[in-house]
Amino acid sequence: MGFLNNIFGNKGNSKDNIKDFWNWFTKNQHHFFQIVKNGEQIDQNFFSKLSPKIDALRKELYFLTGMYDEETAELVITPDGIIKNIAFVEKLIAKAPHLAHWKFTALKPAITDMEKFKITMYGFSFDIKEMFFYPIQHKYYPDEVDIVIIHPNYSEEDKANISHGVEIFLDNYLGELNSIIAIDNLNVTSKELATEELIPLSKLKDYLIWREKEFVEKYTGVRHKTQDDTFTAFEGTLHNDLPIFAIVNTTLLNWDGKASHPWIITIKITYDGSDTNGMPGQETYDLMNRFEDELMALLSSDKGYLNIGRETADNLREVYLACTEFRDSSLVIDELIEGFKENLQIDYTIYKDKYWKTFERFNNQVD
Repeated sequence: MGFLNNIFGNKGNSKDNIKDFWNWFTKNQHHFFQIVKNGEQIDQNFFSKLSPKIDALRKELYFLTGMYDEETAELVITPDGIIKNIAFVEKLIAKAPHLAHWKFTALKPAITDMEKFKITMYGFSFDIKEMFFYPIQHKYYPDEVDIVIIHPNYSEEDKANISHGVEIFLDNYLGELNSIIAIDNLNVTSKELATEELIPLSKLKDYLIWREKEFVEKYTGVRHKTQDDTFTAFEGTLHNDLPIFAIVNTTLLNWDGKASHPWIITIKITYDGSDTNGMPGQETYDLMNRFEDELMALLSSDKGYLNIGRETADNLREVYLACTEFRDSSLVIDELIEGFKENLQIDYTIYKDKYWKTFERFNNQVD
């Protein structure tokens, strides 16, 4: 992520906030260590003090703690599946001080001995020896990693709880990061409803490693030059009779290399269009365009970032990008949002969509 340092230098409040956080933690390290070691009222005496400090750094971060060994407590900070927060968590842990009785970990790590590992949630047991899986192959989406997990006590009635338990189990089996990036779609079912041959769950890690290696070999270095692309304007009316306008790179929508840029970023800019039929006023319009220009100057197509287009309607503009990665892009967007926060209300999400199904509605309009 070296280019980020060149772009932003030493500015930005997040670095100072991270430093302040670790200074605070260092001052309280011995007290916190004794609380974790003794295992008494951890929620009240440790988590209740840690939580507001973490929230001040970034919302939607979570944490776990326990004894790593007899003399070392471990603090795990996790984005709990929120992809845009992964890079921030890794940056936060990279800045952690070296403290004699503490180990700091970014994202939930994989359990080394799964044969001895079992969790119980919602009254159900999740054990690698009792679960199976099978992949679903898609003719028109060959790179999609679609996994079905077989749980011995699955029922439609308990689907939500068992599915959540399986997700937590996979975080521990694969490691949280691998669980997020290696599987595109995950479903849970019973042996009776299975449609393919069952494979012991202990073989899932090897299967995912093979699929990832195959994907990387196929798409590493694939880029699309956008200078000659065609952009198409769409205009319509929402159900509330307000107008909607979109500008979309329709050349990209027909590109056969979509899976090389599997990470989709949707940036949402909220504004007050109550006096302009749901559309932005001129000052807001100019600000949003400047934000988008700066964004694409930092995240250019030759670096693996593609501007799919934007949609504006009903007090909201959405800007769409497809990317080869999610770490650098999230850090760049965080810094850019910080620079515009006094004038624009901006939020964003990042998710995986290898075949850009998100934008099929535009293809339908073109057809």
